[in-house]
Amino acid sequence: MKPSVLVVSWASEAVLTDLRRHFDVSHVDIFEDGVPDAAELARLAEGKDGLLIHMIPVSSDLLVAGKGKLKVLANASAGADNVDLETATAAGIQVTNTPGVLTDAVADFGMAMVLAVGRRLGEAERYARAGKLDTFSFPLFWGTALQGETLGIVGMGRIGQALARRAKGFGIDIAYHNRNPVAPEIEAELGATWMPFDRLLAEARFVLLLTPLTPETRHLIGAPELAAMRKDGYLINIARGPVVHEEALLTALQEGQIAGAGLDVYEFEPKVTDGLKSLDTVFLTPHIASATVQSRHGMIEIAAANLKAVLFGEPVPNPVNTLD
Repeated sequence: MKPSVLVVSWASEAVLTDLRRHFDVSHVDIFEDGVPDAAELARLAEGKDGLLIHMIPVSSDLLVAGKGKLKVLANASAGADNVDLETATAAGIQVTNTPGVLTDAVADFGMAMVLAVGRRLGEAERYARAGKLDTFSFPLFWGTALQGETLGIVGMGRIGQALARRAKGFGIDIAYHNRNPVAPEIEAELGATWMPFDRLLAEARFVLLLTPLTPETRHLIGAPELAAMRKDGYLINIARGPVVHEEALLTALQEGQIAGAGLDVYEFEPKVTDGLKSLDTVFLTPHIASATVQSRHGMIEIAAANLKAVLFGEPVPNPVNTLD
């Protein structure tokens, strides 16, 4: 009897066909069928050997119930904050992710966000769409040039470094904060300067978040950090929503403590904190930083490869947790 696998994600026909050669596959296309809630996901996953999902929260109850049967939870995502890793590890479930494949897509998007907030593209697009071009005036939507400004990157991993390479071409100065500085040769290549977190907040015109979501980074940006930023500064979050305390951000924007924000992720996703949607100074997108044809195909292919490796008893390409 073939091992049984549940795929809860968009997946190309090529990937599904390959998986069906080896496994008994059940497929829920989240874009056509909707995202199952926790109870439905647990019901669908019952008795399965493998689970491949796209950024859907997985309850600890599902992991505990899968102990002894469920062997792998393959995330089609760079992160794994949708899974309680301690519970998964205790249940003997290998969790995997898909790093690397989305580096360029997210870095491109990060640079687009810098341009969008700095040049006020959201406001200008809404103005033009409203048919107001006949009221054009010379000081309309003046933004900021990037040359000579400072981009502060919080989290200088693969994506942060790729973003810095792009930003360098715009003539923007690059500061960054990591727990530990990157290698000197990388700093030299990027023209990047490590700064303590409080100094980066105070000096950068654009503060761009690329940190993973951990207990330490939850609400990394709250009222004190927003108060420490420049009054003409912009906060950009393309990391994980709960890295930012959204009520504090809303207050800071309403009171003019910072100039604006660009958000691709949200603290209570898919809900957006009331008030943010009505502010012209906020540029909002629906968690699409990695959404290119190339990256989405790559993510599902890597997730499938991770799943197969675990169920075939082969070395796992992208493990997140470590099993005994």
